[in-house]
Amino acid sequence: MEKQQKSSHVVLVMVTFQGHITPMLQLASILHSKGFSITIVHPELNSPNPSNHPKFTFISIPDKLTESQLSDKDAASPVWSLNKNCAAPLQQCLEKILHSLHHIAAVIYDTLMYCAQTITEDLGLLGIVLRTGSATTMLFYPAFSQLDEERIDFVYEIKSPELQALQLKRLRALLSQNATKAMTEVRVAFANVLKRSSAIIVNSMEFLELEALSKVKQYFPAPIITIGPLHKLAPAICSSLLTEDDKCISWLNKEAPKSVIYVSFASIVNIDNKQPFLWVVRPGMVRGSEWIESLPNGFKESVGERGCIVKWAPQKEVLAHAAVGGFWTHCGWNSTIESICEGVPMLCRPFFGDQHLNTSYICNVWKIGLELQNLERGNIERTIKRLMMDMEGNGIRNRAIDLKEKAAFYLMEEGSTSCSFNMLIKHILSV
Repeated sequence: MEKQQKSSHVVLVMVTFQGHITPMLQLASILHSKGFSITIVHPELNSPNPSNHPKFTFISIPDKLTESQLSDKDAASPVWSLNKNCAAPLQQCLEKILHSLHHIAAVIYDTLMYCAQTITEDLGLLGIVLRTGSATTMLFYPAFSQLDEERIDFVYEIKSPELQALQLKRLRALLSQNATKAMTEVRVAFANVLKRSSAIIVNSMEFLELEALSKVKQYFPAPIITIGPLHKLAPAICSSLLTEDDKCISWLNKEAPKSVIYVSFASIVNIDNKQPFLWVVRPGMVRGSEWIESLPNGFKESVGERGCIVKWAPQKEVLAHAAVGGFWTHCGWNSTIESICEGVPMLCRPFFGDQHLNTSYICNVWKIGLELQNLERGNIERTIKRLMMDMEGNGIRNRAIDLKEKAAFYLMEEGSTSCSFNMLIKHILSV
């Protein structure tokens, strides 16, 4: 695809939560490389540093989010508030850009900023939604909102190996437990914008969720464009809200191949005293502690060179390191995709939302990981041993390598990702 004229201007509406900043900036970088000029509109919360991305124009809009809203245990509450508070400023911002440039090729917005769809419709602009999770998650929103429950129930009853292995009915029941008013309203909004947008971009690879994607495409009228994995397509960018500690790479360089388990969440609990580990503990992640003050006295000394504890790690570099043989993760979609692309088996401990769905894919469909269902010390040690040392783990590792090779083929010059990006560019230029 030849580069487009720089007058082709795309506005990206970003939600400034860590798991959403990175894929949006990656998409911006790729579109810029294709010849589009880029403006990124974002809430004031966690504003990115424009000096890290000099080729883009950044515009912040007031979000009026309070500390109490951000710390609300209901994850949907700040999303609902963000849309309520940002709708008017976002419309004014887009009107100003439109007045200045006279033309906007497309507005690509994160699903969490769903108010953008109505605004693009009001302004006569092309609205495209970016899904930062798997495509399969889209099967849940109409069911949650009861927009077409009979048809969605039919999807859950389909006798296909992939959909049966995912246990969608069980997951829907799990996600429906204790749903708050804000959560219900946000899910209804998601379903509405997904049905109204002109196209849906998904950071995924079609072969990963082939059967589910076919059902998603039957339900949503907009073209669904799978253009992942974005982190492999985009040049290296600075998108982390925390400073990455690359001293862990020097530590990994001293370890044997496939010997280290990489742990990236709040609690390491217990790991066998022979198992090397790299543990990321984000500041403030452990309640009541700034960092690792709650660890037992003498813990770091007892670990010695067997373990490395950092506040934040360059995850893509870590997963690509030869010493890493397993990834203990909550199974967010970005982490899942990054692990697949490096052929690293996963130890899954999902906490909420789509992490449960991703775990079902990892353990039941792709079979490249094990789920850690309880944190009893003996169970943790047994499960890590199964993944890292036993014959069962060898089979899991072989399947993970096979999936890595499929992903590499998918990314080839004439592969599916290239075709999908051409489709997206044609869609943007169609108006």
